[in-house]
Amino acid sequence: MTINDKLTVIFGVNPVRELLRAKQRTVYNIFITQPAPKCWAEIQKLVPRHVTITPMSRDQLTAKSGTVDHQGIGAFVGKLPIRSRCFDPEKQPFIVLLDGIQDSRNLGAIIRSASCTGINGVVVPQKNSAPFDGVTAKSSAGLIEYMPIYQPVSSAIAIKEIQEAGYAIYLATADGADIRTVQFQAPLCLVIGSEGSGISSALLKKGQRIAIPQRVSEISYNASVAAGILFFFVNSSLKKI
Repeated sequence: MTINDKLTVIFGVNPVRELLRAKQRTVYNIFITQPAPKCWAEIQKLVPRHVTITPMSRDQLTAKSGTVDHQGIGAFVGKLPIRSRCFDPEKQPFIVLLDGIQDSRNLGAIIRSASCTGINGVVVPQKNSAPFDGVTAKSSAGLIEYMPIYQPVSSAIAIKEIQEAGYAIYLATADGADIRTVQFQAPLCLVIGSEGSGISSALLKKGQRIAIPQRVSEISYNASVAAGILFFFVNSSLKKI
């Protein structure tokens, strides 16, 4: 749940634990159910002394977090740190542009896969994108706290900056070249489109279209599943995994 432009409620064991480990943003309050969840003894050791710990009922925490999926713990935190400029191809040779990912669960799951496969950074435009809320953090298993993120205004601005920086652009589409036949070249940016309509038409001519082979064409991969497959395959082809 996002309280306003500056404050968010993060919930769940992994998101709160990684939030405290990463030390990337301000923590104002920790909420726990009574009796305390089993994870509390471990997490309590990570809580800074100045942070207030507030016991409450499960129903109260559900109301505060906006979900029953809080696992007995939540945190009132500041905004996620966002980069002020685009990535550097020499320092971040493999980045991802998420064009219109509007489901927080998909956004979090993609960031989780990106972190696990060693992606160097994720570009999430402000327009037509899911927020960095508690659901996104939960779906990322807390790994959003470690992922460098850049957030330009739009995908059009993002792709222009990425091209000017010197990245090769690969567009994940249903009608692209079979990824098994593509010779990927770094530094590169992989573009993942929205859950329903895919990559926006303004971006489709900005790079090479690629596709994951599948048995049938009637139903396609979920955006986060496709992203995970692509991250691993491209990194493997670049011999990074």
